[in-house]
Amino acid sequence: MKYISTLFLILFSTFQSFGQSTLPEHFLDGKAVILISSAPNARPPLDWKNIAEKIHPALIEAGGDPIAYYELEEIILSEEIQAAYGKSFLQRMVRNIVTITRKGNGDFFINIMEFSGNSHIINAGTQWSLQANNMEVLQEKLIAAGKGQRSKNLMALDVPSFLPPLVGGAEPSPSQANNLPVSSRFIAKNPLNLDVFKLGIPLSGASGEAALLTQFRYDLLGKSSDQILAAQKAEKASLESILEQYYPYETVFLTTIRSDKDLIANKIQFVLTRVEGREADLMESMGLSSETLPDKDRIVVKYYIKFLVRNELYIGPVWDADPNGKQALINFLQNLKIEE
Repeated sequence: MKYISTLFLILFSTFQSFGQSTLPEHFLDGKAVILISSAPNARPPLDWKNIAEKIHPALIEAGGDPIAYYELEEIILSEEIQAAYGKSFLQRMVRNIVTITRKGNGDFFINIMEFSGNSHIINAGTQWSLQANNMEVLQEKLIAAGKGQRSKNLMALDVPSFLPPLVGGAEPSPSQANNLPVSSRFIAKNPLNLDVFKLGIPLSGASGEAALLTQFRYDLLGKSSDQILAAQKAEKASLESILEQYYPYETVFLTTIRSDKDLIANKIQFVLTRVEGREADLMESMGLSSETLPDKDRIVVKYYIKFLVRNELYIGPVWDADPNGKQALINFLQNLKIEE
């Protein structure tokens, strides 16, 4: 556990939010993508597109150039999906990533960071931040922060731009086509040779920088490192009890960031991966149809296995996602026994 503790101390000591009186220069000189996460139980009701429409004029008046809005949960469905968006942002010469989080109590948080230029989307480090208890105050504070500063963003869009999902959903544009192979890497089968190679089990946070964006989700923003570490300890205990009962082969818990090359060298060719999101989004991102789902907005957990050597993603022969994370894991492990 000391490795987990060290990792989170590093991430949280460098990834602090520092409110500042004036906007960062990079925000005033470059394109921005806005990622929004809104608690569904917050009142008055506002979905992510409502928030985008309300905050867009304030972002422009403050000197920004917001070129596209996305729901944060769409971007962080999986590391593969996030990497595809990273490529798209790089192609569009994005310089800024802005997250807007609305907590369950209605409070808003804005964080402005420079785009990392890679699949992580952002880097660990300080960011410009702002907090308000309602949308009107948020707009006023944001505009005030841009007063007296010269912006080089002179041709911002008058209305917010909502692009179709990069993977699944609407027909992609030509500029998106190069990123679409993500869904084709998901295979609706079970991997072979699980009895030969170890299965790596990452604990929360072991994915390191790839998971930084997740910290801005409405249900995670503001949690302390102690709270997360406590959750990790409970997570490991829960996983161990399930794996002992349902998985007969060798496993290794991953508590630190390790490269694929290092894992493979230690005979860890498979990695168990957990994703959470709207069921329809998850199915479509994995190349499956969601037409028969009774509730496409249901939030579920889905497990799959990465085969590191071939960069293949095995979701199993049966769709087994479940709102309960433990049940989703049990379903997936049981379905690994299905012979094809």
